[in-house]
Amino acid sequence: MAENPQLFGNGMPVPFYGEVFVLARDGVEFHVDKIPSAPGGNAKTKGTIYLSNIRMVFVASKPVGNYFAFDMPLLYVHGEKFNQPIFHCNNISGFVEPVVPESQNRALYSTHTFKILFKEGGCGTFVPLFLNLVASVRRYNQFEAQSAANVAPRVDPLQAVQTPVDDMMRHAYVDPNDPTKIFLQQPAPESQLRRRNYHGPADNA
Repeated sequence: MAENPQLFGNGMPVPFYGEVFVLARDGVEFHVDKIPSAPGGNAKTKGTIYLSNIRMVFVASKPVGNYFAFDMPLLYVHGEKFNQPIFHCNNISGFVEPVVPESQNRALYSTHTFKILFKEGGCGTFVPLFLNLVASVRRYNQFEAQSAANVAPRVDPLQAVQTPVDDMMRHAYVDPNDPTKIFLQQPAPESQLRRRNYHGPADNA
C-alpha cells in the first residue's frame, strides 16, 4: 500500500510506465485502517476506485484529514473476500501489505485491513473483474501475497505490469445495475507524466 499517491487534477492516478487502467467505479465507500494522516488512524469515506493491471487506487471525494487516496498493489493484496450480508450492502474485504522503501525496516510497517462497500448500484461487473485480475496477477507472476505473520519478500509491485488484461476486459460481464466504467480505451491523460517506481517522482514520457 501507499498513502496519497500522485494524482492528476481530475483525480485520475498518475500512471506507471506500462500501466493499463481496467475500470473506474464511482460511489463506493472505502474503509482502511492504520492511516497516519487520518484522524484516529482509520479512514472511512466515499469516492472512486480505479483498477489497473498493477494496482487498485481509491480516491476520496473529500479528504479525511490529510488523507485523500490509497494505493494497493495487486501483488500485495491477500485474503480478499466478496461478502453478501443479509442486512447490509455487498462488500469486498481483505488485507494489503505496505510498500516499504528499500532503506527502511519492514518491521516498522503494519498490514492494512480494507473494505469496499457497494452502497450505490450493483457490483456484478466490478467484483468478477477484480477477483479475476488479482488471481491472474498472482498466477502470471507466480506469487502469493503472504500475511503479516510471515516474513514477506521484497517483491517489486510493478512486476504485475506483465499481466495481460486485454482479453479479460473484452470478455467482462457487464451488469446493467453496476455503474462501473470499463476502459476499452485508455483515458486521455492530462499530461505525459509517468511514474517509474513507488517512491520516486513522476517524469515525462
